[in-house]
Amino acid sequence: MWRTRAAEACVICRSLANSSCGIRRKSPLQNLHLVSRSMHHPYHSSLKLQRRPLRMSIQQFSSLNRLPLRRTKLLNVKYGYQSYRNFRLARLASRLLKIRYLILGSAVGGGYTAKKTYDQWKDMMPDLDEYKWIIPDFIWELDEHIDFEKLIKALPDADDLAKLLPDFDKIGESFTSLKGIFSPGTPGETAFRATDQRYDSDKQYKKVSDKEKMDQLQEELLRTQLKYQRMLERLEKENKELRKLVLQRDDKGIHQRKLKKSLIDMYSEVLDILSDYDASYNTQDHLPRVVVVGDQSAGKTSVLEMIAQARIFPRGSGEMMTRSPVKVTLSEGPHHVALFKDSSREFDLTKEEDLAALRNEIEIRMRNSVKEGCTVSTETISLSVKGPGLQRMVLVDLPGVISTVTSGMAPDTKETIFSISKAYMQNPNAIILCIQDGSVDAERSIVTDLVSQMDPQGKRTIFVLTKVDLAEKNVASPSRIQQIIEGKLFPMKALGYFAVVTGKGNSSESIESIKEYEEEFFQNSKLLKTCMLKAHQVTTKNLSLAVSDCFWKMVRESVEQQADAFKATRFNLETEWKNNYPQLRELDRNELFEKAKNEILDEVISLTQVTPKHWEEILQKTLWERVSTHVIENIYLPAAQTMNSGTFNTTVDIKLKQWTDKQLPNKAVEVAWETLQEEFSRFMTEQKGKEHDDIFDKLKQAVKEESIKRHKWNERAEDSLRVIQHNALEDRSISDKQQWDAAIHFMEETLQSRLKDTESVIEDMVGPDWKKRWLYWIGRSKEQNIRNETKNELEKLIKCNEEHAAYLANDEVTTVRKNLEARGITVDPCLIKDTWHQIYRRYFLKTALNHCNLCRRGFYYYQRHFVDSELECNDIVLFWRIQRMLSITANTLRQQLTNTEVRRLEKNVKEVLEDFAEDNEKKVKLLTGKRVQLAEDLKKVREIQEKLEAFIEALHQEK
Repeated sequence: MWRTRAAEACVICRSLANSSCGIRRKSPLQNLHLVSRSMHHPYHSSLKLQRRPLRMSIQQFSSLNRLPLRRTKLLNVKYGYQSYRNFRLARLASRLLKIRYLILGSAVGGGYTAKKTYDQWKDMMPDLDEYKWIIPDFIWELDEHIDFEKLIKALPDADDLAKLLPDFDKIGESFTSLKGIFSPGTPGETAFRATDQRYDSDKQYKKVSDKEKMDQLQEELLRTQLKYQRMLERLEKENKELRKLVLQRDDKGIHQRKLKKSLIDMYSEVLDILSDYDASYNTQDHLPRVVVVGDQSAGKTSVLEMIAQARIFPRGSGEMMTRSPVKVTLSEGPHHVALFKDSSREFDLTKEEDLAALRNEIEIRMRNSVKEGCTVSTETISLSVKGPGLQRMVLVDLPGVISTVTSGMAPDTKETIFSISKAYMQNPNAIILCIQDGSVDAERSIVTDLVSQMDPQGKRTIFVLTKVDLAEKNVASPSRIQQIIEGKLFPMKALGYFAVVTGKGNSSESIESIKEYEEEFFQNSKLLKTCMLKAHQVTTKNLSLAVSDCFWKMVRESVEQQADAFKATRFNLETEWKNNYPQLRELDRNELFEKAKNEILDEVISLTQVTPKHWEEILQKTLWERVSTHVIENIYLPAAQTMNSGTFNTTVDIKLKQWTDKQLPNKAVEVAWETLQEEFSRFMTEQKGKEHDDIFDKLKQAVKEESIKRHKWNERAEDSLRVIQHNALEDRSISDKQQWDAAIHFMEETLQSRLKDTESVIEDMVGPDWKKRWLYWIGRSKEQNIRNETKNELEKLIKCNEEHAAYLANDEVTTVRKNLEARGITVDPCLIKDTWHQIYRRYFLKTALNHCNLCRRGFYYYQRHFVDSELECNDIVLFWRIQRMLSITANTLRQQLTNTEVRRLEKNVKEVLEDFAEDNEKKVKLLTGKRVQLAEDLKKVREIQEKLEAFIEALHQEK
C-alpha cells in the first residue's frame, strides 16, 4: 500500500515537472519533490528522511487572509514515468523556492528540516503563545487529511494552475514582516509598534475632545446626578411608605426594625437621666449628642426642622425664640408624631392643628423655665420626634449667640448664652453643628470663633451654610461662597462643609415645598455647574445622613468608655454608703418619700383608734375653756345682780338664747377642728422610739400644715349643732342627786378658778403683801401704793353694805376720792372704778362659793321647787344646764369627727401626698441631708450604668 501511494506521488511529480517546463513562474508544488522521492524510492542511498507528523495549533495570520481556509478539491492527475532530468529541475526549483518550502512544505510532507528548525526556534526564543495566530492550524495537519486519489483527479492543467498561484511579492512582504518578529531584539517590540502608534493618536484625540466638550460633560454629569437623585428620592419615598406599613405590623418579621427604633430611645433615656444628675463626684457627661449652635436668626431652628421633617418650633420675626435648650430625639416609627418626656400626649405632625399646639406648648415651656429677671434658661426641654424615614440621632437646639443685649433682655443674657453653649460644646464627644448665615458677611460671624475655641482641630465640627440662595444672589463673587464652604474665610476647621436652603423666608411654607425649592435651586445653581460645590455637600437630606453617620460613629467610639467611668463612680458611691450607713437600705428620695407617705397615712388612720371618751373629754374641756369667760361675765354675773329668782331665770334664758343663736355653734366647731389638728399633730410628731427617723420630720410638718389648710369643716354641722345645743339649754330638770352634786362641783371649780385669777390681778395692782416684802425684799411702786390705798377704802364700802350693787355710784366715787385726798393721795376716778371692779368681783365670787356650800343639801328643795324655803339655788341649775350642754355638744362633735371629718382629713392628706409626689422641687426641699443625696446619686449612677450596658449590648446586636 505504501509503495503504491509512493509511486502515485512520483507520477504526480513527474507530470507536474513536464507541464511546467514552459512556465517561468516557480510552482510551489515542486517543494513536494524531495518528500515524494523519498516515498517513491525508499531505498535510495542519498535519502534517509522519515516522515514525522507535525501537530501544532497556531492561529491564522492576517497576511494569509486571501487564501481560502476550506479544503480544496484536487483534480485527478494521470501519472506516468518521467526522466531523471525532470528530477533535477525539481530539485533546482525547490532550492530556489526555499522560502515557500519553509512555509508550506512541512504541511504537505512534514519535512524534517521544518521540524528541526521549529525545535531550534522553540528552544532559543521565549514562549510565543501570543503569536500562534500567525500560522493556521490546518497547515500542520494537512497531510493527515489529503486523499491522493482525489488530489490527482482534482489537479488542473498548467494554465489553470498558474492562475491559481498566489502573489509571491505580497507573500515576500508578509515573510519580511514575519522575519522581523523573530529577529534578535526585544520580543514583541515590532508587534506592539502599531498598537503604540494607535494609542498615541487616540490620546491626542482625547485631549482635543476634552477641551471641546468640557462644558457639555459637566452639564451632562449634573443632569445625570439630578436624575439619579430624583430616582433615589422616589425610591426613598416608596421605601418610607413600605417601612411605615412594616412597622405597623405586629409580627416576627420586624424585630430588627424594632431594635433600631428602641436603640435611640434607650440612648435618649440615658441622656435624660444625665441631664438631671448632679455631678458631685466629678463624673461628667461625655456622651455624644449633636449640638446645634449658631448666631441668632442664622437658621438653626429651620435646619433642625428640615432634619425632623416638621415645623415644630415657634417662630418670630427677628426676636429671640429659643430661650432654653431643646433636646430633640429623632427615631423611626410608623407615624409622624412628637411627644414630651414628661407627657403622654402625642402630637400628630401631619395635622396643622397639632403642629400649632406643639409650637405653643414649646413656647409655654420655654417661658415657664425662664426665671424672673432672666431672658434664657439652662433647663432642658426634652422632645421626641418619631416618623418613618427619620435618621436616628439626638440633637440639642441652643439659644442663638448674640453680640449685643437689646432692650427687654437681662443684662447677663449674652454671657449666659455663651456659658450654655460652652457647657454643651466642651463635651469632647459632642458633634458641633455650626450654622452660618450665608446671606450676611462672614466677618460678622460670632459663633465661628466660639466653635474654633472649643474644637480647634475640627475633629467633631460640621459646618453648615444656610440661605445659599440669597448668598448666590447677593454675593458679587461666587468664589467667596466656595471659600466659605471650604473653610478658608474662618479660623475654624470642620469635618465636613454643607450648603442648604431652608425656604424662602415664609413661615407658612411646608417641608415638602421647601424640599422642592431646594432641589430646584441647586439644579440650576452655578455653584454646582462650575464645580464650586460637590453634589454630596448640598441639600439637607445629605446633611442629615452625614450628621447621623457621624453621630453614631462617635457613639460607638465613646459609649463603652463612658460606661466604664460610671462603673468606677458606682463603686466609689457604694463604698461610701457601706462605710457611713452600714445598717440602712439604699433608699433614694422617691423611695424615702413612699416610706414617709405610708407612715403618715398610718398616723392618720390612728385617729380613728382614739376612744370616744378621750374625744369627749378633750372637746368638753376645751370648749368650756373657750366659753367660760362669756358665761361668767355676760350671763351669770349680770343675772346674779337681780333681786329675785324669776328675774334671774328670765335673764339667763334670754342671754343663753342669744348666745346659742350667734356664737356657741361656731365656737364649738372651731374647738372641734382645733382638737382634731392637735391630735393629728400629736400623732405626726410623736417619736416612736428607735423606729423614728428624723429625716421625715420636715415632710410630715409640711403635709400636716397643707392638709389643715385645705380642710374645711362641714357647713351643715353648725345648723344641726345649734338645734341640739338650744334643746340642751332649755332643759332645767335635774333627775337625781348625783347630777346635782356634779353641777355644784362644776360651779365651785369654775368660781374658784375665777377667784384665783381675780386675786392674781389684785395682787399685781396693789403689789406684794407684807410677807413677800419681808421675805423677798420686794417693795411696792408708787402706783401700787395708790391702788392699795384705794383698795382699802373700797373694802370699807363693802363691809358697810354687804348687798352693795356691782357698780359704784358717782357720789361714792367722790367720797372715796376725797377720803384719799385727805390723806394726801390724789386718785383718778377711773382708777377707783377699775379697782372697784376687781374688789367687788372677788367679793362676789367668795359669796357665790359660800352659796354653793349651802346648796349642797338643797336638792330636796329643788324637787319641791323651793316652796316654803328661803334657799334659792337657781345658779346651780344654770351651771347644770351649761354642763349638760357641754356634754351633749362634745358627744355630737365626737360623732362628726369620727364619722366624717377624720375621713375627710385622710382624703386631704392623700391628695397632699400625691401633689408632693409629683413635685420634685418639694421633695428635694423637704427630704434633705447627706444620706438622701448619696442614695440619690447612687441610684442615678447605677441606673445610668445599667442603661448604658443595655444600650451597648443592643448596639453590638445591631452590628
